Amino acid sequence: MIIRAAEFEDEERISGLIAQFRVELKELKGIKSSANIEQAKEEFREYIEAKFPIFVAEGSNNELLGYLVCRIDGDVVWAESLFVSDTSRRKGIGSKLYAKAEEIAKKLGENTVYNWIHPNNDKIIPFLLKRGYNVLNLIEIRKPWENEIPTQKISIGKYEYNY
Repeated sequence: MIIRAAEFEDEERISGLIAQFRVELKELKGIKSSANIEQAKEEFREYIEAKFPIFVAEGSNNELLGYLVCRIDGDVVWAESLFVSDTSRRKGIGSKLYAKAEEIAKKLGENTVYNWIHPNNDKIIPFLLKRGYNVLNLIEIRKPWENEIPTQKISIGKYEYNY
């Protein structure tokens, strides 16, 4: 397995991973959906056009096992999305991909990567905690979407929020 920069020619192979990532994110909000490959291709093209650093994990049979998209804002590096296919998880692939974001941050003189995560994402939270990411920086607050039914309450400090 190798970690390398993504190329435009990876569009077909990476789109399935991006589409599955979006399905899993929606599931965190209790929304059932199916993979939308065309939308994933468009998302990949937008990343390429914006010159976001994208890294892929490629297996020995040229299959893409996972990907990481970074967004750089000044000297701040965001892990825009990190995804490893179901069959490739728990093999260190996510850690190797994430290390690429940390390398970029170090080159920019920073020691952290910033992450937007769902508070019930029980896959990424333990992953980040193991890497030393344990400071809650900001919270996003919004009105409920039309027909949205929050499934739980989350307390932060003395406040309680629907989620």
